[in-house]
This record gives sequence, structure tokens and C-alpha cells, in this order.
Amino acid sequence: MTVRYMGGGHKKKYRLIDFKREKDGVPAVVKTIEYDPNRSARIALLFYADGEKRYIIAPNGLQVGATLMSGVEAAPEVGNALPLANIPVGTVIHNIEMRPGQGAKLVRSAGNFAQLTSREGSYCVIKLPSGETRQILSACKATVGSVGNSDHALEQSGKAGRSRWLGQRPHNRGVVMNPHDHPMGGGEGRQSGGHPRSRKGLYAKGLKTRAPKKLSNKYIIERANKK
Repeated sequence: MTVRYMGGGHKKKYRLIDFKREKDGVPAVVKTIEYDPNRSARIALLFYADGEKRYIIAPNGLQVGATLMSGVEAAPEVGNALPLANIPVGTVIHNIEMRPGQGAKLVRSAGNFAQLTSREGSYCVIKLPSGETRQILSACKATVGSVGNSDHALEQSGKAGRSRWLGQRPHNRGVVMNPHDHPMGGGEGRQSGGHPRSRKGLYAKGLKTRAPKKLSNKYIIERANKK
């Protein structure tokens, strides 16, 4: 066993998703909206005018038959990808790049969205789903709208077997183990388990793991909301 509580599950084929949206000025028609086993969001298959086909993450409200565009001259409408410099302030966005041309890294999972709140010089200020407010270069691309399949958070598996299809095996808590199996194990009767920690003894809740001297700290205006 290499990873605990994972294994089995249905076979998946990986769908290559176009996170860069670099086919600027070429219109594309949405042919289908499909399930993707590799992510929580749905994906849309685009047929470009030059004959190429690509998958993108399907935004909320995207309909089959809609025409999408990317690039500077694209209109700020749902599903269109354009540089942050060309998106009106206050617009809801997703699939945000952190460096120009790198491809979308932020706000990609089902139901998520960020908001472009203001502009400061060559940077745009974005409010992320976590509550964090940060600066991102205006040359970076983002897609207008929020990610679709927002009901994903409300789903219940309904039975143990459905978790097994997803590759999730039964997970037993550290508190119910013996002391030599887990730092939270042991004790007469039911014990609290002490500080929540991992099997290797590292604190599991509240331990800050972000590098304190990370270079991108200067772009963060406000940290994420504390739960």
C-alpha cells in the first residue's frame, strides 16, 4: 500500500483541458457539455471555426450552440476569455492566470468565482473565493462568469459503494487506533485524542504551512477569511 484510504475505483481517461485559451480571434461553437471524472466542474467541447476541437471548463449558464471567443477583442460575456485589462471592474470571473500565458491556475472548481474589484497601475485587484484579495498582472487572462455545476457542494454520496467507485476506501479515525498506530490513539474508554495531528505527529489543524518569505506575499493585499 502506498497511499492510505485510496485505491480501486472506476477507470478514468484524462481529458486535456485548454486552460490557456490562446486561440485569439477564432470563434468557437459549444457542441456538448460533458461530465469529467477528473474534476468537480463540467467541461464543454468547443468546435473552432478553423476545425480544431478543445475542451474548456463549462461556466454557469453556458448553453450548447453558444459562440465563444478569446482575446483582446472578445466581448466580456460568459465563457469568453480575455486579459484582465479588458474586463470591466466588478465582473465575476474564473480560470485566472497568475502569469501571462501560463494557463489558468485559480478558481477552477465547481461553483467557484472571483471578482475583479479594482485596478492599480499594471495590476488588477481580485477577490478570490477564499476571501483573499490579491494583485494579478492585467496582462493575465481570465474567463468571464462563474464555474458551472454549483450543486456539486450539495451532493451526498448516498452509499458507501459510490465512494468506492471514486477510489475512496474506508477511512478509520486516528482516535480509534492504538498508541503505536497513531499519536491520537489509546486511552481507557473514549478519549479526546489531544491536539489533532497526523499519523506522523504533525499538527493537522491550524498549522501554517505557507513559506514565511514567499516572494508572492507582496501581491496579497488581504489574507483569506479565518473560519
